Amino acid sequence: MMFDLPDHSTLYTALCARDPAYEGRAFVGVTSTGIFCRLTCPARKPKPENCRFFPDVAQSLEAGFRACKRCHPLQPAALADPNIQTLLAKLEAAPARRWQERDLIALGYDPSTIRRSFKRQYGMTFLEMARLSRLRFAAKSLGAGARVIDAQLDAGFDSPSAFRTAFAKLLGAAPNSFKANAMLRADWIETPLGAMIAVADKSSLYLLEFFDRKALPVELKKLSTMVKGDIGFGRFAPVEMVEQELGAFFKGEKSTFVTPVALMGTPFQRDVWRALKNIPVGETRSYSDIANAIGNPAATRAVARANGANPLAIVVPCHRVIGADGTLTGYGGGLWRKQKLIDIEKRMAQSRAS
Repeated sequence: MMFDLPDHSTLYTALCARDPAYEGRAFVGVTSTGIFCRLTCPARKPKPENCRFFPDVAQSLEAGFRACKRCHPLQPAALADPNIQTLLAKLEAAPARRWQERDLIALGYDPSTIRRSFKRQYGMTFLEMARLSRLRFAAKSLGAGARVIDAQLDAGFDSPSAFRTAFAKLLGAAPNSFKANAMLRADWIETPLGAMIAVADKSSLYLLEFFDRKALPVELKKLSTMVKGDIGFGRFAPVEMVEQELGAFFKGEKSTFVTPVALMGTPFQRDVWRALKNIPVGETRSYSDIANAIGNPAATRAVARANGANPLAIVVPCHRVIGADGTLTGYGGGLWRKQKLIDIEKRMAQSRAS
């Protein structure tokens, strides 16, 4: 089922409360001004009789409303803050730069304000994001054959122990534990929703996760244990293949993935993951729907746990599972990513139907 808008009264209450639960999922058009806004817009609230509610930006525009210049509904929520846009651009231009609070002050920013802004949008501070960026830069250097000491210095770590500790926290293992010519190889894939880490052998994809997911180190450690540490940097054909498919997915050209995958889980988990792949693009299901689909209607909570343990984001579409009441539920990559993925697939389904 797709998310259906609640009644007018519920939505107006959410508008007055600036309820973030509807961010990206409902918009309000104000007939007295001809403007449409996010429900979290800081502007003075209109009278209820002047409000029309829409499920997306496209329908708001089609109804003749223009975008609000205060809440910028045409921009992704994570980029609505110009300070965030500027700092993300600087981070992209110099991924190995060692950022500190004094650098933010030198640019005229208040570090506490920046900390709150990034924490609100991404679940981490800018300095934490910059640190991860440096580690990603180091991982790419190691994948290209660089010595550990060179990767450490390139990433801006003066202390070898600090580098090993930070690296292990991100990827679940110290940098010198990753082998050359390993059976499993890990590499980064850049996407419009952020970098992902893919792990594959010569024939199958084992892991595809957003690099900032907190469970990533645990997932990598499980894979490393499975192959007795025979894991390294680089890429095999399945990673090349899924990178091309992800590119087509984000362009709205392809909704299914044919990259061979290795579903490493319990029989119950594999049943759930296969059921997720059977959800038609553009549609969503509840946990109880999935439990019924696998013939175990009493296993709703177990389904939720299996859904959260899915190691192949997007390819096994756990983002298509929402609460029974139509609300977004937990997603390891962040609810803002989950909403974006649902929106992408909804547009693909609508395009095919037209």
